[in-house]
Amino acid sequence: MDTTAFVDTTFYTWVLLPFLIFSARIFDVTLGTLRVIFITRGMKYLSACIGFLEILIWLLAIGQIFKNLNNVACYLAYAGGFACGSFLGIYCAERLSINKVIIRIITVKDATNLVKHLKKEHYGVTTLDAQGAEGPVTVVFSIINRQNLEKVVAIVKRFNPQAFYSVQDIKFVSEGIFPEHRSIMNGSLMEMFRPHRKSK
Repeated sequence: MDTTAFVDTTFYTWVLLPFLIFSARIFDVTLGTLRVIFITRGMKYLSACIGFLEILIWLLAIGQIFKNLNNVACYLAYAGGFACGSFLGIYCAERLSINKVIIRIITVKDATNLVKHLKKEHYGVTTLDAQGAEGPVTVVFSIINRQNLEKVVAIVKRFNPQAFYSVQDIKFVSEGIFPEHRSIMNGSLMEMFRPHRKSK
């Protein structure tokens, strides 16, 4: 056998092919994670497009696995790609910040300055007087874009460092007050894929 051909075959079998499977698995798992998130947000058209690409890439990767059942490197590449794809999918979802969350703040300390600063930063705020386990408290609600969550938490810790707060995802919001922010995910491109309610 030609030495050059043997080296090329060995390189393809143990290096190039596992690398391609690893890369394909990263892409298809990342797309799968994003697809699930888009489904929960009601973006059915975008979810369908991503699902098509996801399963196409998966078929290519699994096809190579079945063609090389004796290649341990392919198994490791497939599993490694799945793990990295899961991490990357969640990371991309966080960076895209396509959804809104509600933050609930419960504080014993006077929340006047906190509320005033949140309004100054153009966040919509609702406050309620409530009764806690140890006495009266103030409950502050605000619906914000996820990419602003760290900023809002920093404001809470600045004005009411002992306050208790919780965060919850929101699927739909009819209207609200939000700081101006524009990105590719909430611009005209994403508007093509967002669900629209028919007017009565």
